Amino acid sequence: LLISVRLAAQCTDARVNQVVPGLYEKFPTISALADADESDIEEIVRPCGLGKSKARDIKACMTMLRDEYDCKVPDDFNKLLKLPGVGRKSANLIMGDVFGKPAIDTHCIRLSNRIGLVDGIKEPKKVEMALWKLIPPEEGSDFCHRLVIHGREICTARTSPYCHRCCLNDICEKNGVEKENS
Repeated sequence: LLISVRLAAQCTDARVNQVVPGLYEKFPTISALADADESDIEEIVRPCGLGKSKARDIKACMTMLRDEYDCKVPDDFNKLLKLPGVGRKSANLIMGDVFGKPAIDTHCIRLSNRIGLVDGIKEPKKVEMALWKLIPPEEGSDFCHRLVIHGREICTARTSPYCHRCCLNDICEKNGVEKENS
């Protein structure tokens, strides 16, 4: 997940899922990736875009995991943030999905604002902190996954949202504004 999340920046999940097996086939362990030539990693991850920076981050991250964490991904949020290429979004995904610890994925910024869970907040950390006031810790990770699916299927970004099919229709800020303006 750590590598997949890094590859997912500016790339689709489908493309990442096509690339990752080839990466693991050639470099099956953390040590193998840490020892790899950056250019060999780049050649494999290039289809995900930003190949040079992603290869650099993956190699540096795997080197740090090998050298400082005995080839184990730390289950501490702040230690995760120190890994090359890992930001709050990645750290939250790993904390929630891998370790089952309370986490909120800041991928939810657009929907949190649209639905009205936050008001005009665009900074990931501020959205995360605001959502923590609303979402019970044990629900954070699942909530974010549900919100991502909702954003892909109903409350879309690239087309008009399908408000008429939305299960949040009665509480959604955007829907309320659209009703008032019609």
